[in-house]
Amino acid sequence: MPITWNQQAVKKENKSLVLSEIIRHSPLSRADIAQRSGLNKGTVSSLVSELLEEKLITESGPGESSGGRRPVMLLFNQGAGYTIGLDLGVNYILGVLTDLNGTIIAQKNEPYKNVSYDDTFSRVVDVITLLIKAAPSSPYGIVGIGVGTPGIVNKDGKLLLAPNLGWRDIPLKTELEKVFQVPVIVENEANTGAYGEKQFGTGQHADNLIYVSTGIGIGAGIIINGDLYSGANGYSGEVGHMTIDRNGPKCSCGNKGCWELYASEQALLAKANRIKLTNEKDISLADIIFLATKENRAAIELLEEISENLAIGIINIINAFNPEQIIIGNRLAACKQWMDPKLKEVISQYTSPFNQTDIKIDFSDLAMPVSALGASAFSAEAFLKAQQQSS
Repeated sequence: MPITWNQQAVKKENKSLVLSEIIRHSPLSRADIAQRSGLNKGTVSSLVSELLEEKLITESGPGESSGGRRPVMLLFNQGAGYTIGLDLGVNYILGVLTDLNGTIIAQKNEPYKNVSYDDTFSRVVDVITLLIKAAPSSPYGIVGIGVGTPGIVNKDGKLLLAPNLGWRDIPLKTELEKVFQVPVIVENEANTGAYGEKQFGTGQHADNLIYVSTGIGIGAGIIINGDLYSGANGYSGEVGHMTIDRNGPKCSCGNKGCWELYASEQALLAKANRIKLTNEKDISLADIIFLATKENRAAIELLEEISENLAIGIINIINAFNPEQIIIGNRLAACKQWMDPKLKEVISQYTSPFNQTDIKIDFSDLAMPVSALGASAFSAEAFLKAQQQSS
C-alpha cells in the first residue's frame, strides 16, 4: 500500500522528534526514546535505523541494565557536518567553525576598517575559506554558513540598510551562496548574539531576555518565551535608533538624537577624541581601556558617562518588555569593570520597583563569541531540519 502524504508527514515529524531527543538527552537507548517520546518501540527502532544510515547518530557501548540485556546507547553524531558562523562588525570580522553541537573547532578574528563593500566582502570570503580548510573530514562536509551583520536584514537574507557601514540593499546571502555553494543564513548581529547567549552563554536559563549589542552602533536581540522574536518583517531590535533627544545631532540612519549617538562605542570614541584624552590622532577602545586600568580619572569618568547613557535606553527596554535578563554584549562588554556599577545604579534609580523584581543585568563573557556561535547554530538547525524534511 503506498504511503499517503499524511503518513509521510507524520513519519517526518516522528523522526524529527527522535533526533531531537537524542540531541538533547543522549546517550539514550531505544527504550528510553520510546518512553520519552511516547512512540512505540517498533516505530523508534525503524527511525533509529534510518538515522544511523544517514550518519546523524551513532551507537556506543552498552548502558546500564534495568534487568536483562544491557541496552545499546545512541549518541548524536555532532561531527556529521560542520557550520561556519560569522560576526560581521563595523570594525572586525569574527568567524568560527563549529560542529553541529556548537563546539568551536577553529576561530579567526580579523580587525579591519570598512573601506567599501567590495573590500569587506573579499575579507569575509577569505575568513570563510580559511575556516573551511580547517574543517575535519565528515559525511556531510560544510553544511551551511551563518552571518550576523549590523543593520536591517529582511527574511530573504538581504541587508536593506547598515548605516554604520554605509551599505544599502546588499544581497549578501545570494552572493555568498554563489561563492561557496552551500546554504547561507544572514541575520541581524544582535539576533545572532541573543541566540548565541540563549544556546551557549549567560542566557541559557532565561526564557525572556534581551541581548543589547554595544559596538559602533547599538542593537537588541529579543528572546520571548524561549524563542527569538524578529517582528513582522524581521526588523525588530533596532533600539539604537530610538530617539532620546529629538533636537540632537543627526544620525547616519537619517534620524536625529538616536540612542547610539550617546551610548555606543562610536559615542565613546568621539567624546574621547573631542576632549583629547590622549595625544593619539585616533583613540581606540583599547587605548581607553588601558588608561582606565592605570586609573586615569578622565578615562573612567568617560566610561561612566557612557554607562549612564546606556542605562537610559536599557530602562526603556525593561519598561517595554519586563524581561528576566538583560545581557550587554559586543565590544563595550570589555569595559564591564568600569561600566557595571554606574549602569546598575542608574537603572535602579529610574526603573519602577515592579520591573526591578527578579531581573538580572549581566555582561557577555567575551571569551565566548556568542554572535558567531548564534549564526552557526542557525545554520546547523537549518541543515538538520532540511535532512528530516527530505527523508
